[in-house]
Amino acid sequence: MIGIATNGLSAWGVPAYPAAHNMDKNNPLRGWQVDRATIRHVGRDLQRPECVLAEPDGTLWAADARGGVMRIDADGMQSLITPAGDAAASADFETRYGQSQGSLPNGMAFLANGDFIIANWGSDSVEVMTRDGQVRRLFDSIDGRPLGKANFVMRDRRGRMWLTITTRMRPWTDSINARAKDGYIALIDEHGVRIVADGFEGTNEVRMDASEQWLYVVESNARRISRLRVQDDGTLTGREVFGPSALPGFPDGFAFDAFGNLWVTLVMTDKLIALTPQGDVLTLLDDSNPEATRRLDEHYAARTLTPEIMAAAAGTLAPWMASLTFGGADLRTVYLGSLRGSTLPSFRAPVAGLPLTHWNEHRRHTP
Repeated sequence: MIGIATNGLSAWGVPAYPAAHNMDKNNPLRGWQVDRATIRHVGRDLQRPECVLAEPDGTLWAADARGGVMRIDADGMQSLITPAGDAAASADFETRYGQSQGSLPNGMAFLANGDFIIANWGSDSVEVMTRDGQVRRLFDSIDGRPLGKANFVMRDRRGRMWLTITTRMRPWTDSINARAKDGYIALIDEHGVRIVADGFEGTNEVRMDASEQWLYVVESNARRISRLRVQDDGTLTGREVFGPSALPGFPDGFAFDAFGNLWVTLVMTDKLIALTPQGDVLTLLDDSNPEATRRLDEHYAARTLTPEIMAAAAGTLAPWMASLTFGGADLRTVYLGSLRGSTLPSFRAPVAGLPLTHWNEHRRHTP
């Protein structure tokens, strides 16, 4: 059992995960799927909106391949914010992502003051960017070695930062067929930055449950979700697989809802699934190309994947579906991020998302 609160409410004021015997029959995702007719697209001309952050006033922020973030206001107005207002020149997808040339913001989170902390996939570094585009690099090495592919960063309620590094292999794309177990998690706190867990296959996003007792980890190349117990000093222990040992695709991004379901995007396969608190798989949205997915799976098993095979496996709604975030005043609007899309598909969910650390902070600051 994870995330149970004795008063029936989580620390965020949303319903805590229900008791075990009620979980299955009361799960709002049982029998529910996204109605494609209700999907609405937010934003326009976005470039690689891999990570999306939502604020209580309706403002959205999407990572942008031009070296910054795109701000999308609740009324649809949007503005690109880049260092010194100078967006990087556009380049083809392979150059920007595969070869990692130039600044390429990937995962990001809000700091307590509203600035962004960014895992930069292109520069293999961690940065802080203000809302007007001023950037400073925090670090690009750890223990005297280059970081590797900085993928994602998350802030917990104690203000600690959790950073994931996908691989140290060069080129990073070789790590998929190699099943390289060189991904790791680093903790950034008052003591600096240090590695707290390693040996992951393609470390991607990390999230905590409602009680912050468990840290959940996407292992993209292994096609699984792992989790570890979080100790008071930031030590991670008791690593185990959560849900199936092999998911039906490459997990990329994920987010908890208030019930305790873990929503997961399967990139390239372009499916949105959920893992129930019991670890069962529910398919919520299937935008896959069946034949391309079949070839993807065959070559993954044979360790013969190529960029061409992977590029062919993509849906049409959010090509290379990479992440999701809950937003809207009631946290029931879901936004999908992607690697090859130019908009943010959105739809309404039957359950609210679990608020991220910044949610109540930003609500308090809203006039």
